[in-house]
Amino acid sequence: MAELVVALDYQDAGAALGMARKLEGLVPWAKVGMELFTAEGPAIVESLKKMEFKVFLDLKFHDIPNTVKGAVRSATHMGVDMVNIHALGGRRMAEGALEGRDMGLASGQVPPIVLAVTVLTSVGPDDLPLKNAPEPGVLALDLAVKAKQYGLNGVVCSALEARGIKASCGTGFSCLTPGIRPAAMAGDDQRRVVTPAQAVRNGSDYLVVGRPVTGATDPCAAARDIMDEMALALS
Repeated sequence: MAELVVALDYQDAGAALGMARKLEGLVPWAKVGMELFTAEGPAIVESLKKMEFKVFLDLKFHDIPNTVKGAVRSATHMGVDMVNIHALGGRRMAEGALEGRDMGLASGQVPPIVLAVTVLTSVGPDDLPLKNAPEPGVLALDLAVKAKQYGLNGVVCSALEARGIKASCGTGFSCLTPGIRPAAMAGDDQRRVVTPAQAVRNGSDYLVVGRPVTGATDPCAAARDIMDEMALALS
């Protein structure tokens, strides 16, 4: 069963935790991204864990292997449930991330899921700064296959690519998919977007949703509608 991850893309803890309190006990996952984590640091993760959210720390680590190893070790020690790195960092960086995860584990702690970012869902066919660049979906699939070879748990990708990635990497290889938009919602800075039902049918395991929930008049109702759509897509 696919799970909903609500993106708490706020500038400070007050706003983020205010939204989290509304969704507490309803939505299983909260995403902490660069803006919020830079403003509030590990304290925001601790607060969300106390509210019994699973936390996806979305910092997209991409650096030399030893630095990424240390970053993932710290994230694991912090108690996050999911963390991501860039697939373009290559094998040694990915192996460093996995080593850091294992180093940061406390006794009895469930290891966090380590995902590789393939191609951002804000990137369209003309946005890749590469000569003779492949289509984003082609590049995403290639990076996903490599991430599988590196021993990572899954990838961050568009739900448009999830079906092909599952076919190549196996159903146990997780796909976390941003760019999820209910059919009635207007476009924004995302390019490669799909509805919640389409994402689930394509094989997405985790659906990241921000503004359709956090910007709704009734965030709980919006989240319930999305989760109902996700459940119906599998029936």
